[in-house]
Amino acid sequence: MGLISGLALGLQTAVTLEALVFCFLGVTTGMFIGVLPGIGPLAAVAMILPVTYHLEPTVALIMLAGIFYGAQYGGSTASILLNLPGTSTTAVTAIDGYPMAQQGRAGVALFITTLSSFIGGCFAIVLLMSFAPALGTLALKFSSAEYFSVMLLGLIAAATMSLGNPIKGVASVVAGLMLAMVGMDTTSGTLRYTFGILELQDGLSLVAMAMGLFGVAEILKNAGTPERDTSKLQSVRLRDLLPTRQDLGQCWKPTLRGATIGSFIGVLPGAGPTLAAFLAYAMEKRVARDPSRFGKGAIEGISAPEAANNASTQAAFIPTLALGIPGDAGMAVLLGAMMIHGIQPHAEFFTLHAGLFWGLVVSFWIGNVMLLFLNIPLIGLWVRILTIPKRMLFPSVIFFICVGVYSVNNNPFDVLMVIIFGLVGYVMNAFQYPTAPLLMGFILGPMIEQHFRRALLFSRGDYTTFVDRPISAGFLAASALLLIVMVLPVIKRWGRKG
Repeated sequence: MGLISGLALGLQTAVTLEALVFCFLGVTTGMFIGVLPGIGPLAAVAMILPVTYHLEPTVALIMLAGIFYGAQYGGSTASILLNLPGTSTTAVTAIDGYPMAQQGRAGVALFITTLSSFIGGCFAIVLLMSFAPALGTLALKFSSAEYFSVMLLGLIAAATMSLGNPIKGVASVVAGLMLAMVGMDTTSGTLRYTFGILELQDGLSLVAMAMGLFGVAEILKNAGTPERDTSKLQSVRLRDLLPTRQDLGQCWKPTLRGATIGSFIGVLPGAGPTLAAFLAYAMEKRVARDPSRFGKGAIEGISAPEAANNASTQAAFIPTLALGIPGDAGMAVLLGAMMIHGIQPHAEFFTLHAGLFWGLVVSFWIGNVMLLFLNIPLIGLWVRILTIPKRMLFPSVIFFICVGVYSVNNNPFDVLMVIIFGLVGYVMNAFQYPTAPLLMGFILGPMIEQHFRRALLFSRGDYTTFVDRPISAGFLAASALLLIVMVLPVIKRWGRKG
């Protein structure tokens, strides 16, 4: 399908009253959640996922996707005004955004973040339109051996490229793979690791796990912290938002560089928008004529990271839709939502579900335009939302999490699982084990096992089938290289200690 015909099909799908309403609800919810520190978009998606069961799959995914990229817009508000990042991806924005607010330029900083986010998102959407179908065509040549190898690469990348200790990332992936084995084996029908608990026969609930790891755990982590000091919140007027010509001249090149870096990082499995934002900031500091300006209110320090994290979020749809390999934890949840709705991303996704793909693409354009016009006039509202005390906000979120997970199967056992995974996520955060690789391992676990078994079945048990095929061998070599890069620094540290 050509570009023009694809966009025409996407317009028919996305420009309907139902799709527009739920796109608006998605981006607005995402922006609201992004503004509030301590919750995060993954918790919002997990809460809203049960609501989408009764929607048409395309409309449901338009809404869920809107929450993800909408949260990137809203996350910068608390970073700039209170030095409290709404999401981890906007932590770098606070480095120069908060000093600008202290200088009385909060309005300009908020306007530049919105504009840079819009440009970064649009840049990545163009790449999605151009490269995702081409990658899907290439994937038609994949057999089970190639799918196993590329999924293995995605899991190792998720463990080693995430911020933090890569060894702990690998441990999280392995834990996710082990949890994915709970339930009935689809090949033999044998029950595995259920320990006689009937509710575990169908496996662990994705919704319960996501709500616990990213919702309850985040609330537990932030519940003991002091209330936000909102006494210094500035009242931002519309006329305060207008940047000068010098501001625009200083930020347009960093915005384009940030969008390019973010798009590249977004395509890599497991990298994520947080890494993209930090790399974009580091790039701007390196190429700047006066690096000492950074950290003191440099406008490039907010335009580049904001363009990068939004571009990364949109570009992560490329490997997710073309190969079924989520680019980050957010895409992992969205992949799980697609599977719940009976949609399995694979090589023929762009032909079998052309309406869904192009409908999503067009909805991304519409959603980004909505966010552009929503974020700027409603700055005052987002500022007021920051004054909601945590003692009112957090119990409300916990209530909606419990109601949401119970509504999936009307089973109290799922509520118990949310609490258990919330405690697990809290302990993992306390010991600095990343939770995102665990979720990716859990979602990709059944697929990687299925393709591993199928490849061995076709080769009659010959393990060399994974290296006989050039594409599969290339992915395995890349996985080995990542592991070597991860292990070498650890060995050197052990050698110095010895």
